[in-house]
Amino acid sequence: MHMNLPILGFRIGQFAYITDANSLPENEMYKLQGLDCLVVNGLRKEPHISHFTLDEALTLIDQLKPERAYITHISHQMGLHQQVQIALPQNVSLAYDGLEVFIH
Repeated sequence: MHMNLPILGFRIGQFAYITDANSLPENEMYKLQGLDCLVVNGLRKEPHISHFTLDEALTLIDQLKPERAYITHISHQMGLHQQVQIALPQNVSLAYDGLEVFIH
């Protein structure tokens, strides 16, 4: 959901892309098991009405346990890229303009 609007996440093989979301129903989580790569929104650190916070995105990543994950749809309110990146788990990176993700 994006506040009250249903949104679509996309899974293509072992890759999934979820953006503009602030919740994911428990009965949909099984569709995201066994991922090599997950891209998920994490707008900022403070709560937002229609987007995951950084901590909520990290919780989702921890639940799904993809090999690697990227946080996207990032606000300038998140902070400086370098400062945020060093606090993230080793398999999680902040996405950036021009990032290319290769999937196998």
